[in-house]
Amino acid sequence: MTGDGHGPVLDLNCDLGEGDGPWRGGEPVADEALLDLVTSANVAAGFHGGDDATMLATCRAAAARGVVVGAHPSYRDREGFGRRRTDVAAHVLRADLVEQLEALARHAAVAGTGVRYVKPHGALYHRVGHDPEQAGALVEAVLAVDRDLAVLAAPGSVVLDAAARAGLAVVAEAFADRGYRADGSLVPRGEPGALVGSPRRAGEQAVRLATTGTVLAVDGTSVAVSARSVCVHSDTPGAVAVASAVRAALTDAGVTLQPFRPR
Repeated sequence: MTGDGHGPVLDLNCDLGEGDGPWRGGEPVADEALLDLVTSANVAAGFHGGDDATMLATCRAAAARGVVVGAHPSYRDREGFGRRRTDVAAHVLRADLVEQLEALARHAAVAGTGVRYVKPHGALYHRVGHDPEQAGALVEAVLAVDRDLAVLAAPGSVVLDAAARAGLAVVAEAFADRGYRADGSLVPRGEPGALVGSPRRAGEQAVRLATTGTVLAVDGTSVAVSARSVCVHSDTPGAVAVASAVRAALTDAGVTLQPFRPR
C-alpha cells in the first residue's frame, strides 16, 4: 500500500493479551512494551489465552496509546494455546466465535474504545485459509456481531474471499517473525526456519515485504506476498527486541506506520 506519493504505508499488528504460559518459554508478558511499538493489537478473546480482566486491561492500554483493537478468537483450546488441530462443527464454531467477539466488544466499550477487525488465531487461522466450511462459520459470526468489522488473514485465504463476498472489509497480512516456504505458506512451528528470531532479519523481512511485496522463503526463493499489515508475535523469543527492530527498520526505510483503513 502506498500513501499519497510519500512511500509505503503499513499497519504493524501484534497478538496480545494472551497471558503467561509455556508457549512463552519462560519470558514475562511484555504487552505494554509491545503496545508502545505497534499500531494494531490482536487481543486474545479468551479461548486460547487471556480472560476478562486481561481483555479489559489490554483494551485500556491500547486505547491510552491510540492503538486499534482487533479481536483474536480461536478454537476452544487453552491447553494447546489454540495451535492444535481441532475439528468442530460449523454451527458450534460460529457460536464459539460469536461468544468471543461479543466478550471482547464489551470490554473494549468499557475501555473507551471499540473492536475494529477480527484476526483468527493459531489453528483456526490456518484452517480458515483453506476450509470453506470453517471460513464460512467465521464470516457468519462476524456478520451476526458487527458488519463493520474487517477480517484480517493471509493473502489468498479462503476466508478473505468469503468475507469479501459477504460485503465485509478484508485486509491481507504478512509476518515479520515467521519463515515462509516457497509456496507462500508459513513454515510449520517446530520445523527448522519456522521463526525469524533475529531482530535484524525480522526487520529486513518487514522492509522487503513493505517495499517489494515479496519475502525470501527458507530455500532462498523470492515469493510474492502482498499485504497491508505486518505481524509480530508476543510469544516469539525476544519479542520486544524483534518488534523494536521491525518498527525501526520500517521507519528508516520510509514506511509510514499507521492502522490499516478497511476498504
